This record gives sequence, structure tokens and C-alpha cells, in this order.
Amino acid sequence: MPDTQTDIHQVMTAIGAGARSAAVELARSRSIDRKHALDAAAARIRERTENLLSANAHDLEFGREKSLSGAMIDRLALDEDRIESIASGLESIAGLQDPVGAVIADWTVPSGLRIRRVRTPLGVIGVIYESRPNVTADAGGLCLKSGNAAILRCGSECMHSASAIHECLLDGLRSAGLPETAIQLVPTRDRAAVGEMLVMNDCIDVIIPRGGKGLVARVQAEARIPVFAHLEGICHVYVDRAADLNKARRVVMNAKTRRTGICGAAECLLIDRRFLQESGDGIVSDLIAAGVEVRGDETLVQAVPGVVAAADDDWGREYLDMIMAARVVDGLEEAIGHIRQYGSGHTDCIVTEDDAAADRFFANLDSAILMRNASTQFADGGEFGLGAEVGIATGKLHARGPVGAEQLTSFKYLVEGNGSIRP
Repeated sequence: MPDTQTDIHQVMTAIGAGARSAAVELARSRSIDRKHALDAAAARIRERTENLLSANAHDLEFGREKSLSGAMIDRLALDEDRIESIASGLESIAGLQDPVGAVIADWTVPSGLRIRRVRTPLGVIGVIYESRPNVTADAGGLCLKSGNAAILRCGSECMHSASAIHECLLDGLRSAGLPETAIQLVPTRDRAAVGEMLVMNDCIDVIIPRGGKGLVARVQAEARIPVFAHLEGICHVYVDRAADLNKARRVVMNAKTRRTGICGAAECLLIDRRFLQESGDGIVSDLIAAGVEVRGDETLVQAVPGVVAAADDDWGREYLDMIMAARVVDGLEEAIGHIRQYGSGHTDCIVTEDDAAADRFFANLDSAILMRNASTQFADGGEFGLGAEVGIATGKLHARGPVGAEQLTSFKYLVEGNGSIRP
């Protein structure tokens, strides 16, 4: 493992060169070979479950020594079910329609030229992520499926688990006769490696950061390479006056408590005043009974026992914990205004039986994902039928929402004539 800045520069230069070479091979590789590599990697994941659990135990010990929060430990932890999910996720990616070479549009112009717009790999994708070892498989698998080479830099806390998963991916590449440098894991915990990646614009075509606000802010500030940004998951659930109470109780509870440490977890609850008056405090009381600390506005503090007063910085805050901000609003427009002011453009939900209200919510907000009567925890590439995701992009260029294999492609034009010349 490199231990000096000079060594890290040399290692990253070699990784970049290997990735660029692999990207050329992958762009012309057969879909069946990439599928074989992914299926073989999934099989290795299952075969090595005990090894993965042992590696993860080292990471969990390291994480506790670093005093990681409960939510971060949950992100880091693997068990047999999560390992099976990693394997099945790779198989889902393998089974997707190959995006490379897919014809997006095909037309003929008056000059007689036939023009096709077809999907093509981006090239080399750098993924920088924290805590979640499954991202190693998701990112590596999606990059491979879309014909891209991947350079993966995991967080220091998941190095053992990521390395064990990476070995399975390498076995898959070998079995399919594809270059091992198609998926590379940066072999150091040193943060200098991140700095190197951000300026490798001769080797890396896109950087995808997946982690906390500090990581994403650093990547956006220092990168000399295009970035697919995922800043924060400040997800809102608005319970409209026309909401069904039972649906609202189920959706809000799941959105907050299913897994608090993921970016699709709801962080703020907005309740229409009339709904609260007519339907009671069941939604908020449910959260408190489940162990959620509800930080509410003055109305909720007075109306619901157990609600604590929210501070100004509770609005627009990503907790990733059993904490939720909540306030009462006077109708849909006030809810939309709150989300515009405090949301992060990730995922926002309306619970309502009123089609017109849902339409206005969808039309007047521009989050990457907008939902109706569904938990924000569905904000996930696997749940969208994309096999998996590299992350949720909250920017507005190229990719938005779950970034799957198709979103990891660009396009090129294929133009055919018949001795055609321009007058």
C-alpha cells in the first residue's frame, strides 16, 4: 500500500493508464462477455460469503474505533441477506438490456443522409464513496455493463469489505477474458488519492461522489473533471388535506424508519393544517412511538405530546438518524414553498387522493424524483428497475435521479450517405 504522496501519484498514474486502456477494449467488447463477467462475479460473492463477513467484521471494528454514528455503522454492516442482495444486484445488472450501441433515434434528411444517434460509453468513470461496501459491486457492475472502465475509491472505513468484493469482480473479469484494469480499487486510505483523482482529466471522464456533504463539496470545488453530483438527501413528505390517513401513516413511517442512514430516508414531514385538525395526530404520534425524535414547529409542540421544539437549522437538515423535522403548513402552496427553500432536489413526496393537487406538486417542484403516495425509500436504482445505481444525481445536466447503466452512456451520431456531397 503506498505511503507517500510520491508513491500515491505513481500508483494513481498507473491506475489511470490501465483504466484508459481497458476502456478502449470495453467499448468494443461483446455484451455476452460483460454479462458473463457479472454473473461470474455474483457467483463468487455467494461462494465467499464467510470471507466477506470476516472482512466486514474488521471494518466494523475500525468504524467503531473511529466513533462512527449508528447510522454510519448500519451503512457499513454486511450480513448474509445484504451479501445476497449484492450478488442478486449484479445478476440484475447482467440481465439488463445492453445500452451500448442502442439506437436512440434514426432518421433520414432531405439530402439523403441517414443519421442514427446511438449510445456509447463515457469512457473511464471515477467513483468516490464512503461507508457502503455494496457500492463497490453496484458501481463496478454498472460501469462494466455500460462499457466503461471504473476507478473506485472507497472510504477508509470499508476498505476490507470493498477489497473482498473487488476480488470477486476481478474473478468475473478474468473468467470472461476481459481486462482486470476494467474495474480498479484504489489501494490506499490516504485522502491524497482523492486529490489525485480529481485532477486526472487525461484519464477520467466523469467523477461520481457518493457520500456526505463534505466529500461532495470537496469534489465539486476541486474537480477538473465533470461531476455527477449527489449533494444531500433532504427528502420531504407532504401530507395533503386530501390524504388518506392510513396511507399517510404507512408512507411516513416507512419513509423515515425503514433505514434511516440512506439518502432516500425522509428528513422532514409537512402536514396540512386542515388534515391535522380533521384526522388527529396519529402520524406524528406513530413516529414518536417508534422512537423517532420529532422536532416540530410551535403548532406541533402544543398539539402532540413528545414533540420537541425545532431550531432554525432543523429545516433543510439531513439527519440520517431517528430524527425528523416536522411542521404544519397552510395548504399545498406553502408546502411547495418550504421544499423549494429547504430541499436538496433529491426526492420529495405528496400523500394525497386529489389528482389536481398531485399534478400541481409534480409541476411546481423540480426535484430529481417526485412521488405520490409512496415512500421516499423507493428512491433507488434497483427499485426503479435499473438493476442498481451508482448514486442519485441531483444536478440537471446529463443524468438525474438514479444513475444506472443507461445514464453512464453518452451518444454519438452515425451518418451514412451514398457519395453524398453538400451543394
